Amino acid sequence: MLDDSNFFSLDRLVEFGMSASIAQQMVASMNQQMQQIQYPGSMNTMPQRQPGVYYVAIDGQPNGPLDEKELARLIYNKQVNKDTLCWMPGMVQWQPVSQVPAVLRIVALTPPPLTV
Repeated sequence: MLDDSNFFSLDRLVEFGMSASIAQQMVASMNQQMQQIQYPGSMNTMPQRQPGVYYVAIDGQPNGPLDEKELARLIYNKQVNKDTLCWMPGMVQWQPVSQVPAVLRIVALTPPPLTV
């Protein structure tokens, strides 16, 4: 059943996908600008974050590194939901999936389980 309380609700997924896409574009733009910054005493620019590396906590244990395909499989199999804690390089601490735009984008692109 698709309603507002369902994690896979079409309206929720579209909302998450649009928000995640906008946030991702903003982050990419900011990262590009930050990578061009030169720091006094250093000839190097900031290191790039490794894209597509995710960790999730399942049954109280960290799982990862996961690529987007592996994370989508866990979402599809309902092992990862909006309350699952996740972390990716560059984050200060673990946060629920519902607060991580990069993961919400994957949620929005993952089809819901097929029910017949």
